[in-house]
Amino acid sequence: MITGMAALVNAVQTNCDIADARHARDVSLCTYLLGMREFYRWEHELPYGVSPPREEVGRWIAEREARWDEIVDEDFVVVPVAGHEFDPFAAQQVNAALAGSGLVYGAGVGRFHKPHFFLGRLARDEQRGEARLLVCGCEYARDVSAIPAASQGATVIVRREALRQWLWEKAEGWNVKQQDGALKSALVAYGFDVDPLAAIERMTDGEIETMALHEEGEIAAGRLLGSDWPRKLAGFGGKRAELLARAVRDNLADCMVTLPGLLQRGAEDSLHFWFSTFDGMRREMFPRLVTAYADSAVGAGGAAILLDAAEAGRAHFAALGLRLLDMDEHGIESLSRDPATIAL
Repeated sequence: MITGMAALVNAVQTNCDIADARHARDVSLCTYLLGMREFYRWEHELPYGVSPPREEVGRWIAEREARWDEIVDEDFVVVPVAGHEFDPFAAQQVNAALAGSGLVYGAGVGRFHKPHFFLGRLARDEQRGEARLLVCGCEYARDVSAIPAASQGATVIVRREALRQWLWEKAEGWNVKQQDGALKSALVAYGFDVDPLAAIERMTDGEIETMALHEEGEIAAGRLLGSDWPRKLAGFGGKRAELLARAVRDNLADCMVTLPGLLQRGAEDSLHFWFSTFDGMRREMFPRLVTAYADSAVGAGGAAILLDAAEAGRAHFAALGLRLLDMDEHGIESLSRDPATIAL
């Protein structure tokens, strides 16, 4: 790796812990406990399919929360690389300093103003048009709510470990009731019914492309919406307006890049999986796409129906996003209470 690896890992994990101290408990109790269980699994290197010991996890959570209470008001620490110290949010500069080390660093502010950091091993580095794709393998430092993918400027980062965890959680949840639908179609396509662990590995490798396409869509949507959009998000004080704005941009990104990309590749398994994650406000605002999926018979020549819906969605959500830029938070929050009024 690099000289000073231990200090680097310690600094990044310290910032992850401070971010968790401030925000990890901002979710529902069920979501929090599930996230902590998986965080315990990561920290103790437990394989999927092995349930963490409940009592031990309970003690570990209590110890972690006590630690959070001690550091919640501390400032984020600098990130030391090659004799230099970097602001923890200066991800591009940190990655430039890490060039050739086999490491990749991520930092940013996610949903509801929560900071996220991670450090991992670089598994892939490739240029995709105007975007640079970095795929992270083994992770050395991370927070509780590991985000599978993100974009930083023109750089797309996909975190394989975080993606695999997310996929396993979804598959584990489906396995309880085994309901019909898009998720079942995706899991069966990857062979989950035959060998769950091997299927999740294949699914992780396959869905790296979907994650990359979405983040490329985020970059394209960002260019269309302009520099005022991130400032708009950063200025929201409540959650509902932010949820609506993020759903609009997500739909725009997927209509611009993700869905056309998957349809062009004929990626039936990934299309089924994408629709299994198409939920919440994104789905409420785009019933035409839900109907198109139901009518398209994915894999039987129905790509044109989905592509037509995506093209219509591109125009609709681009116009809606630009409209939101001219509205105040109260107005956007009002729209969020009745998404059908702005639905396609």
